[in-house]
Amino acid sequence: MATIQTIQKKERLFFAMENQKYDTYVFTEGSTPGLMGPTMKAELPGVANTCRTTESNSSLLFSYNNKPVFAGGLYADPSIFSMFTLPFVQGNARSAFAQLHSVVITEKTSKKFFGNDKDVLGKNIRVDNKQDYVVSGVIKDLPANSSLQFEWLMPYQIYFDQSPWLKSWGNQSTATYVELKPGVNAETINKQLFNYIQKREPRALGHAFLFAMNDWHLYGDFKDGKQTGGGQIENVRLFSIIAWIILLIACINFMNLATARSEKRAREVGVRKVMGAGKGSLIGQFISEAVFMAFIAAIIAVVAVSLVLPAFNELVQKQLTIGLGNPVHVIALVVITLICGLIAGSYPSLYLSSFNPVTVLKGLKLKNSSASFIRKGLVVTQFTISIALIICTVIVYQQIQHIKGRQLGFNKNNLVEMDLQGDMARNYYAIKQDMLNTGNISDVALADHSIIYGGNNTSELTWEGKPPGSKVLISQRYVTPEYFAAAGLQILEGRNLTIQDTIRKPIRMLITQTMEKLMGKGSAIGKRMHGENDTTSATVVGVVNDYVYGNMYGKPDPVMFFSVAPKDASVMYVRIKPNAGVEKTLSAMQEVLKNENPAYPFDYRFVDDQFNRMFTSEMLVSKLSRLFAALAIIISCLGLFGLAAYTAERRTKEIGIRKVLGADVAGLAGLLSADFLQLVLLSCVVAFPVAYWMMSKWLNKYQYHIGINWWVFVTAGLAAVFIALITVSFQAIKAALANPVKSLRSE
Repeated sequence: MATIQTIQKKERLFFAMENQKYDTYVFTEGSTPGLMGPTMKAELPGVANTCRTTESNSSLLFSYNNKPVFAGGLYADPSIFSMFTLPFVQGNARSAFAQLHSVVITEKTSKKFFGNDKDVLGKNIRVDNKQDYVVSGVIKDLPANSSLQFEWLMPYQIYFDQSPWLKSWGNQSTATYVELKPGVNAETINKQLFNYIQKREPRALGHAFLFAMNDWHLYGDFKDGKQTGGGQIENVRLFSIIAWIILLIACINFMNLATARSEKRAREVGVRKVMGAGKGSLIGQFISEAVFMAFIAAIIAVVAVSLVLPAFNELVQKQLTIGLGNPVHVIALVVITLICGLIAGSYPSLYLSSFNPVTVLKGLKLKNSSASFIRKGLVVTQFTISIALIICTVIVYQQIQHIKGRQLGFNKNNLVEMDLQGDMARNYYAIKQDMLNTGNISDVALADHSIIYGGNNTSELTWEGKPPGSKVLISQRYVTPEYFAAAGLQILEGRNLTIQDTIRKPIRMLITQTMEKLMGKGSAIGKRMHGENDTTSATVVGVVNDYVYGNMYGKPDPVMFFSVAPKDASVMYVRIKPNAGVEKTLSAMQEVLKNENPAYPFDYRFVDDQFNRMFTSEMLVSKLSRLFAALAIIISCLGLFGLAAYTAERRTKEIGIRKVLGADVAGLAGLLSADFLQLVLLSCVVAFPVAYWMMSKWLNKYQYHIGINWWVFVTAGLAAVFIALITVSFQAIKAALANPVKSLRSE
């Protein structure tokens, strides 16, 4: 997808989204009606093309030469090949979906299915042990950073024909991509789309709009129906700022050490001025030296980065490269190096070039109180940044652990989830009994959606006492009666669902506590609910505890549970007993499914692993924050170490006199360390309110978050003082242990 054609077209590619307004918020989603794409292309003059796909990858079983393999992919319209310019290795875009039962695969998938066979075009492969499909094309593997990821593509028409609900404008379960004609303004199309769905389904809440391809990855955050300007770009901004801050800390080290050792170059400056050198030429000389050192550092940095890049890629789960073959990268490196050199050399060059030649050549002591003050200010700046980073790192880690330890309302541990494949639905009761007979499993259940993610929802329900005009988004779950025990949900009132509840009229249902509160005061048992334009009602027979799904930082949303027949379910849940061996239990499960569903390989996932993967981005931020905080502290301490060494050198005679007069090593070390520790303590005073403000703002993005504890600041401050003390003490003790005879013999 990272082709020239795609780049040329990206300004005209959009993703169709909807804003749905409810009582207390606006919900923005990427689900649209299945009929919307073709209708837009036919009716809106500014639309050049549209493409429909399924919303997420479907995992299907592919069999070739009796070798079954699972692979995930999308159902898509043929226009996907021209809109996204997917490069074909075999076949072509025009004939890719000429047949209904055809499949286009990636090069990697081709190896997965057919091994080293290079010519796979026209081969037949069986899908889900039901239908043969012909391989009509092979495309290049998608880049790892592509927004669309799939192993195969099949015609969307297959999915459309199998899903009658897609023919309704009131159903949103399709992803729709839109290509505009050259010169067409997206805002013009958005005005036409605002009530586009309502003209065909008056009860629909969703108002459609176009979301630009340029913003898909980095600017995908919405609030109240509008882009906030946030999303993944916030992480880019965060670490870009931190990178510049670390460079600034390094530049401060150069400034401090250059001005501190100014006396070493004072005579050179004096001689040059006497020989006719102007202030401008001296400034140019010192800045040139700083820039030269910056370029040497840049070369070393490139070598160092090339060595540590494999480990960094492993950390961030990316395939980053230095990219020196790209002229833009080289120019950026040169510019950054120049900026660093200019910043680092700016103050020292101005300071050194201002020396009076008469004063320095007479050997008189330089009056550098202003330089000393600035050096101290720079040290405070360094440690303020470092301490703030330590505090932020700790709070980010605490927030992640807080949400990962949140009481979800269900038990995610030892819970196995499997897609319902092949004969698993038909043989459900046999599978359930065989698994229970292993002795390691307590419950087996079916559901229509994964417990940890979102599922079907609706706002077109009403009940007695519901305020007129109120719109509440309510989730619907279809489950077997064993689901609540398997998931660890508690029935607080009433009874469980039964198999008979799938056919009884009126329909029976269980609801969560949040839903019960929406239905009014008192118990909800016996209360009824029905569609706004439907007389078919459902009666509440039980209430279960609230649980969190979808957005783990949000509040529990209202949920309704209905009984489902096995043939209408899509996932199976298996609860492993706490003391059972996991590997032994999985082997037993595999044996059961081998007997009852022999045509399909054993495929499973743990719910707690799914839960942990929901925090991949936050965990990455936490790891990188720790890394950068450590780097900032190390660089700050290197500068402090150099200043301490220089200070000890300047005060050699003073230390010698004090030792002769009876001062001990501890007293001398404390004397030399005191000034620096005062600077670190001042840094704490500055860093604490800054870090508090930054992290309060960050935490407020989440509904469910920690409070900021005072001990985090104390710990960070003590850590900074301790690190600084160790850094300075080495030089201080070394100076205090020196023989005073050597330092005083010239006096």
